[in-house]
Amino acid sequence: MQTPRQRHPGAGFGIGLRAAHYAQVLAERPALGWIEVHTENYLGAGGRDTRVLEALRADYPVSLHGVGLGLGSAAGDHFTPHLARIAGLVERIEPALVSEHLCWNRVGSHQFNDLLPLPLTTEALALVAGRVDRMQDTLRRRILVENVSTFVRFRDDQMRETEFLAALAQRTGCGILLDVNNLYVNQRNHGEDALAALDDLAALPAGTVGEMHLAGHLVDGDVLVDHHGARVADPVWRLYEAAVQRLARDGVLDVPTLIEWDTDIPPLDVLRDERQRAMDHAARALASEVDHAPA
Repeated sequence: MQTPRQRHPGAGFGIGLRAAHYAQVLAERPALGWIEVHTENYLGAGGRDTRVLEALRADYPVSLHGVGLGLGSAAGDHFTPHLARIAGLVERIEPALVSEHLCWNRVGSHQFNDLLPLPLTTEALALVAGRVDRMQDTLRRRILVENVSTFVRFRDDQMRETEFLAALAQRTGCGILLDVNNLYVNQRNHGEDALAALDDLAALPAGTVGEMHLAGHLVDGDVLVDHHGARVADPVWRLYEAAVQRLARDGVLDVPTLIEWDTDIPPLDVLRDERQRAMDHAARALASEVDHAPA
């Protein structure tokens, strides 16, 4: 029998598991493809969250999605103990995928509960690459690193975020978690070219992009906020179709897709409906040669 670690979600379509849905998922074991959880919610040795995850790992491939390690934080005192706790969880759960964000979150002893943007420079690349190497050596597996949404870019930036991620993958052997909504949010907030970003990733070897995320955002005047509290917007679906077209090989998509929803959690059926929509859009993209440009 395969272990959960060996059961990769493949081109499956999953949802982010949240506490509001524990009871229903445990009772019904619905067809979800795979599930993803925020790593930091399960670092304790016991408790209800951990018991639920241990029960569900037998039926669903699990992805651990970290939000607290801060790969780009200049202060590194927190890194080793936090990584050790993650390693303990990885050993217990044997997840199919492990991911983190391209961000920083710490100055001195001050921890920020946010995914703060990095300057996209060669100096930052060297710092993050060293942290990714340590993480992969400790966990004895490849990790994925996710692009983030931001409200600022830096005057000293030397490359696009996806160019940074491509260089990081080439240097460390890590994979990339492509958040399609974040690409769209940054296009709107900074005037960036989301399709050019996709082209950066499509030029990488097959399998480098190891997961895709889809989520809703909030429109606040001229600014978009990646709040994960709504259905996926139509232009994000169009960008997702463009991503599917670029990442598919010989008409086959082997990159799992996740529906994220973190605020104003809806009934599970809403997430299942969004999951079905993702499946429909992926099928449409694979059957079409139209190059979708999000508005």
